Amino acid sequence: MTMNASNAAPDFEAPATSDRTIKLSDFKGKNVVLYFYPKDNTPGCTLEGQNFRDRIQEFEKLNTVVLGVSRDSVRTHENFKAKQEFPFDLLADPDENLCSLFDVIKLKNMYGKKVRGIERSTFLIDKQGNVAFEWRKVKVKGHVEEVLGKVREVEVS
Repeated sequence: MTMNASNAAPDFEAPATSDRTIKLSDFKGKNVVLYFYPKDNTPGCTLEGQNFRDRIQEFEKLNTVVLGVSRDSVRTHENFKAKQEFPFDLLADPDENLCSLFDVIKLKNMYGKKVRGIERSTFLIDKQGNVAFEWRKVKVKGHVEEVLGKVREVEVS
């Protein structure tokens, strides 16, 4: 299923850090920022997570939960989360179930070879459980500020 803005987001369930299993429906009545990133402990993914971490209070004031997703294991996520002091959970998707639901697995060029990987993407799911906005092929610089701006718009409307 390809996600488009103003679609109902699929109610997923995935293992996460903090010894939790997270379901989207757990956050009914809150906005959810679901960001997909390629791999824990890599420069771009670390910076993206740090940017969300550094602005988390602003998201929380706007009734918004931030969740990160990659194909890494929960154990790798726990280490990454602890090392970077992320105040939000990371969801493990080694079987690519969530990645498939949100259509973020793409063929990428890695040193001249085609490999399947996560295309850095973010989805803003509103309080009613609809995809209010999506970002594809995300560039880390300035992204969190852009997401915050959209969250403010959604929260006001």
